[in-house]
Amino acid sequence: MNFPANLQYTKDHEWIQLDGNVATIGITDFAQHELGDIVYIDINTVGKALGAEEVFGTVEAVKTVSDLFLPVAGTITEVNPLLEKQPELVNTDAYGDGWMVKMTVSNPADVAALMSSEAYAALVG
Repeated sequence: MNFPANLQYTKDHEWIQLDGNVATIGITDFAQHELGDIVYIDINTVGKALGAEEVFGTVEAVKTVSDLFLPVAGTITEVNPLLEKQPELVNTDAYGDGWMVKMTVSNPADVAALMSSEAYAALVG
């Protein structure tokens, strides 16, 4: 499994990359592997302010639907437009073209409290 060191991770299997107070968020390589073939992403929270660990959307795979949880509090500003027609990008490029949302983070220091790649790798074993 691939867990880039430049990202922070959550126990809910999301990753976050912070640039100033703007964060890009997606699901981890482990999560997409566990879900299997992803067929649909449903995110309708653009413009909404949400708290940490609140649901910001769902991901639908062939056999299951899973909630997506926000790693930190903030406002969703953008959904990856590629995922509407190509949800499988999450399977093939979880940390690149398969990102899910961008958001303005309420408190950028909250990101530092999330798991490092080493801690996340230990969690998923």
